[in-house]
Amino acid sequence: MKKKTIKLSPEKKLKKVRENIDKLDFQILKLLSKRRKQVLQVIKYKPKNKIVDPKRIASMIKVRITKGKKLNIESFIIKKIWLTMINSFIQLERKKYK
Repeated sequence: MKKKTIKLSPEKKLKKVRENIDKLDFQILKLLSKRRKQVLQVIKYKPKNKIVDPKRIASMIKVRITKGKKLNIESFIIKKIWLTMINSFIQLERKKYK
């Protein structure tokens, strides 16, 4: 007996894709929470005047772009996301030092 395949409408397909994106976003939020905890550990070991390390930031971006390319992620996406994330965590570090 052959199974009947039900075709989803474009609207239902869009809804399903958006639900999948939401699930991924929630996984990213969990990872950001873990990263935040690690950043708060870092401030225990580095002085306030060393919060920003341009050489490390440049190196981090370069490594992530290289890894991202292997995953078919455009470098502009990685650079923008990581610079935003790094700058946000720098802001958190400065806030926590006060």
